[in-house]
Amino acid sequence: MTVAYDGSGFRGFAPNPGVPTVAGALGDAIATVVRRPVELTGAGRTDAGVHAWGQVVSADLPAEIDLEDLVRRLNKLLAPSVAVRNACWAGPDFNARFSANWRHYRYEVWNAPTPNPLIAGRAWFVAQPLAVWAMQAACDPLIGEHDFTSFCRRPKVDDGDPERSLVRRITSARWSTLDDDEHHLRFEIRANAFCHQMVRSIVGTLVDVGLGKASPGDVRGILVARDREAAGQVAPPYGLTLWEVGYPFCP
Repeated sequence: MTVAYDGSGFRGFAPNPGVPTVAGALGDAIATVVRRPVELTGAGRTDAGVHAWGQVVSADLPAEIDLEDLVRRLNKLLAPSVAVRNACWAGPDFNARFSANWRHYRYEVWNAPTPNPLIAGRAWFVAQPLAVWAMQAACDPLIGEHDFTSFCRRPKVDDGDPERSLVRRITSARWSTLDDDEHHLRFEIRANAFCHQMVRSIVGTLVDVGLGKASPGDVRGILVARDREAAGQVAPPYGLTLWEVGYPFCP
């Protein structure tokens, strides 16, 4: 299933007993329709407050299920904060997370002296002028395969378990303005995978560059440092959207 959602009312995508999550709401709705519990796998474990347009979710369902009817009934149960955009059958070895080749995120910034209430829940308001050319130049060191420890919240590991690799491969990263409005900025980034808070940490650091708190050349040193303290602020979650997930074939 390709799923879109407004993340503002959820504590992230992944199931978390006792708090509202996207997977919890979606799983409950599917169980209501198919009359059996289901285990969901998402392509991206979006954090609390993060939105999605192209989240991909896989699950094992009875073969007799009518997918068109399932989508219609789920959207009635989940509206308006969650929508199943489409659903199709996949092979038994398909996994929304591990079969994915890449994830594509968007981050919106409103850069003007005054806020824009119409996009306040979708864009980070930054009142000070940003040097977009410097932010774009600062993207260059990020392209390629690197250890992104400086931009990631290190995952917890049990005693005796090996440290998880934070090496990721970024294939594109760029800033643009929307609808010929110099105040509305969009950052787009695509990688094989992302670690926890990686996109928001990158955006926060690039905004620091745009504010003159760091230079584009500093980003290379931040990467090499492999130290979370070396990077800049973490951008707020509400500006971030999981836009698209790519697979080697159409499931």
